[in-house]
Amino acid sequence: MPAKSTGGSKSKTTKKTATKKTAKTATKATAKKATTKTATKTATKTAKKKATATKTAKPAVATPAAAKPAVATKAASAKAAPTKVHVKQIRSSIGRRRDFRRTLRALGLKHHQDETVVTRNAAIDGMLTKVSHLIRVTPEE
Repeated sequence: MPAKSTGGSKSKTTKKTATKKTAKTATKATAKKATTKTATKTATKTAKKKATATKTAKPAVATPAAAKPAVATKAASAKAAPTKVHVKQIRSSIGRRRDFRRTLRALGLKHHQDETVVTRNAAIDGMLTKVSHLIRVTPEE
């Protein structure tokens, strides 16, 4: 009958060396990835430089001041009468992503079926779009 093994030092050293080999392999793999990323970034930058150098510059054409469209009228009309909208939360924020819950709070909606009136601007429009599946927006009378 063969003798039983008592789990001597051989098994411990094999585990240690295996762990060291794995750590070295992981370090080498990480170094290769970093080198590849750096090479890719450098190649992309040089390609962009070459592309911009080969492009021909368009000559500047002078346009008379009278021919320019009036862009200021749109901004002036937006400032003259700020548009307000009525926002109602129609779905719960429970189980939703954190950014959805925070957006609802920023709009002033604290709970399900809560209602508020907000003045529209670019930031508010972005918030309304983000949580459009949780709210109902109607123009204020």
